[in-house]
Amino acid sequence: MNKVTVEPKPLRIPPATKPSADALRNPFIRLDPNDNVIVARVDVEAGTLVMDQDSGATLRILQKVPAGHKVTTRAIRQGEPILKYNTVIGFAREDLPAGTWAHSHNIVFDDVVKDYRHGLDYVPTRVLPPEQRARFMGIVRPDGRVATRNVVGIFAVSHRAGAVVRKIASAFHMDAIAQYKNVDAVAGFAHDQGAGMELSGEPMAMLRRTLGGTIRNANTAAALVVAYGEEENELQAFLQDQRLEPGPALRTLVIREAGGSRKAVDAGIAIVRDLLPEADRVQREPVSAEHITVGMQCGGSDGFSGLSANPALGRAMELLIENGGTAILSETSEIFGVEHTLTARARTPEVGKKLVARIDWWLRYNAGRDTQINGQVSPGNNAGGLANVLEKSLGGAKKGGNAPLMEVYEYAEPVTQHGLVFMDTPGYDPVSATGQIAGGANLICFTTGRGSCFGSLPAPTIKLASNTPMYTRMAADMDINCGPIIDGEATLDEMGREIFERILQYASGTKTKSEALGVGALEFVPWPVGVTV
Repeated sequence: MNKVTVEPKPLRIPPATKPSADALRNPFIRLDPNDNVIVARVDVEAGTLVMDQDSGATLRILQKVPAGHKVTTRAIRQGEPILKYNTVIGFAREDLPAGTWAHSHNIVFDDVVKDYRHGLDYVPTRVLPPEQRARFMGIVRPDGRVATRNVVGIFAVSHRAGAVVRKIASAFHMDAIAQYKNVDAVAGFAHDQGAGMELSGEPMAMLRRTLGGTIRNANTAAALVVAYGEEENELQAFLQDQRLEPGPALRTLVIREAGGSRKAVDAGIAIVRDLLPEADRVQREPVSAEHITVGMQCGGSDGFSGLSANPALGRAMELLIENGGTAILSETSEIFGVEHTLTARARTPEVGKKLVARIDWWLRYNAGRDTQINGQVSPGNNAGGLANVLEKSLGGAKKGGNAPLMEVYEYAEPVTQHGLVFMDTPGYDPVSATGQIAGGANLICFTTGRGSCFGSLPAPTIKLASNTPMYTRMAADMDINCGPIIDGEATLDEMGREIFERILQYASGTKTKSEALGVGALEFVPWPVGVTV
């Protein structure tokens, strides 16, 4: 498939048939000259006439087309490919006359032959010399790591310690820590694993590196690790496995040894109070943007996500990488169908093959199941204009821009390679972001078209809206509006630059909307892959 990065081009309505001033400005968006569908920027009524500003041809819309959905620009025969961004997103289920609303009811999902071209299109990224790189106000840890936030974390090694962890954390709401001006939050990290599972193997290894990685995340200033005292994820074994040494900034608590839940909560509160003064002894200072690692997420996607928020974030990530930073693309099941666009620009053939191996694992894991990788998208995605996983993947992969793929990581593995990297995660946002943060992400950028109230800790979430109506409706949850791209008021380059500048601001301590709302602690969800016995 050809890789295209063409700016959206509007069609115009002839004056005699214009339904509204809004629709006159840009009722449809053409993404590539070779496409046989266009995307409705607003709801378009049946019978509307539109004119292609290049060819002068007039098209009559046959059915009502919701905003974000597609309509055919010419007659498409049964079995013929449907092209969006000059990429196949499915095949016509039946003969489709020009002007037909094209969606999951008349687009067939099928496998597409892919040329992986492992590493053949690799072009090294231009990275600015250190003295020219953008800077932000970061927190430099004693070992040289750089944080964007300063969080004291309380971690449960298993679900048996979850209630105690939550009760300890509840004692440290924002008013309770107001005197510690440099501490952003005291957060509890409880979960549903660690007991009732096998003592070794992939599930236990994945849980331990998720917990260990989150404790080691630069944004975690200090940690209290809580155990019940009898669980498969045994406290000392966990600490030894993760090479974590208790000390002034890492304390432990065993509920049984403390005398039960009530006494453990009291003891835990006392330990956190002891940790706070030292955690507060930090100051922000100017540091290079090379210390920013962004985990990229998309959730509640719509037909505009792949046109505005995702590619605009991709432009911002290209700027971050140019300044020495790191962008983590994930959600493996949501790049399925377009993974060849990443493998072709992999740093080495081996890197590309590692990505294909993860795709193959997911296909085996989901064999025979009614899941997204087998064609279906969520009801919200479908209502927003996405016909199938190919179309969703086409938009989702744009979050990485056109940067070369430098490395592929397992879930929650430490990310050490700068540039664009891929981490294998599910498409479920809390699980995926949890793995990215465990891998070292100190910021999360989350694109959404239908709306999302997601937040995360210890790395905060920046939410990017794909369209102006949703941004306006959910202004208390959205940080950046990428809708001006759809509205014809901004280019992808302009929006990408704005996102990059906002990332620097948020990395410097500006609170995101989810932080202001106190959202994020409950979204810590380690991947529960095959854990219950």
